[in-house]
Amino acid sequence: MTVESVKPAAPEVPESIEPPLAGGGVPVLGHGWQLVRDPLAFMAGLREHGDVVRLRLGPKTVYAVTAPALTGAMALSPDYKIDGPLWESLEGLLGKEGVATANGPRHRRQRRTIQPAFRLDAIPAYGSIMEEEAHGLTERWRPGETVDCTSESFRVAVRIAARCLLRGECMDERAERLCVALATVFRGMYRRMVVPLGPLYRLPLPPNRKFNRALADLHLLVDEIVAERRASGQKPDDLLTALLAAKDENEEPIGEQEIHDQVVAILTPGSETVASTIMWLLQVLAEHPEHAEKVRTEVESVTGGRPVGFEDVRKLTHTNNVVVEAMRLRPAVWILTRRAVTDTALGGYRIPAGADIVYSPYAIQRDDRSYAHNLDFDPDRWLPERAKDVPKYAMSPFSVGNRKCPSDHFSMAQLTLITAALSAKYRFEQVGGSNDATRVGITLRPHRLLLKPVPW
Repeated sequence: MTVESVKPAAPEVPESIEPPLAGGGVPVLGHGWQLVRDPLAFMAGLREHGDVVRLRLGPKTVYAVTAPALTGAMALSPDYKIDGPLWESLEGLLGKEGVATANGPRHRRQRRTIQPAFRLDAIPAYGSIMEEEAHGLTERWRPGETVDCTSESFRVAVRIAARCLLRGECMDERAERLCVALATVFRGMYRRMVVPLGPLYRLPLPPNRKFNRALADLHLLVDEIVAERRASGQKPDDLLTALLAAKDENEEPIGEQEIHDQVVAILTPGSETVASTIMWLLQVLAEHPEHAEKVRTEVESVTGGRPVGFEDVRKLTHTNNVVVEAMRLRPAVWILTRRAVTDTALGGYRIPAGADIVYSPYAIQRDDRSYAHNLDFDPDRWLPERAKDVPKYAMSPFSVGNRKCPSDHFSMAQLTLITAALSAKYRFEQVGGSNDATRVGITLRPHRLLLKPVPW
């Protein structure tokens, strides 16, 4: 399976021009009201206006990139950096010194520190933990009982990340606390991004107090984990050990704040995106029982009836393609922002220095110019003979270039294993009160997915 073809990016036009202005803006608010009212439909419709489109968000001009070749070119260009409204809204969570928000030499140094933990040959060492957690779901869920997919998906995603990357005697208990804190924090993040009320978020209102308590508890947990490791003198082969031994550009130990921000940056975005993807995979298994049956059959043919294991993941072709197709139609990360560091051009359009640029993987991955039957759930589109027809950068779930997610292999392994373990034992049905409509936040997830596991 491949999620990128080898079609070349379109060449840029030598003469740069002003991008067209998107339609539908209103006085004062510009296009902001559309982003709040129906952001997915708004972003999906922008390509009708051009490959690069100007938006007005209040008094500010923002540039939306809608063509896959241009989002790839932007990701690979030094003329753009990680910045903009999305990252500013996340600053209270991720800090300023972690790999998710750093730029330039610091970012390159940080990636060198964390990359060994995510190398392809390092992933098998996490296999036993992934197996325990995946099969733990099948044992915890009871036939016929309702499963709250939000809490369960968060729980397994956070536990796998914490147990694999920050090993410690009390990590199981802390993983549960991390789940609770993260669920509350991420609920408040999107509101702060699209409704920038500034000082109002500092008022002692109940939602603000709840958010602040959860954020404080999250940072306290990270400090506890780091302090406990230092005091123990232990050096297991994990990400935290690598961070505690890391040096800065002057060959001095990196600071405490950077260690803290690095741990937060590894734990939180990864857990949120994996948890959201697990929710969509469960929704897919319930909505498309024919693919759930096909996954079950594939798992049985590979395992011969024994519990599926990490060593089976590479052989589960259809299961893997189900995961990729779910990420195409329902990407956890639906919107990303960058900032131009210099006057530049993209696809022949002028982009001024300091301008914010926005693009939507959700819109790009559903574009009918890139995908035949673009809204159909079709895992077979990722078979090698068909995947080659997908334009380059039309499917980049882990981004590209120096901002590519370092945990791509780690994430795919756990998602495929969890899907296989659950499908081997159960089919799923939605129950009364379930609402699988898309909830738009920092990530996309179902509003309230409630499923009943039914034995095959």
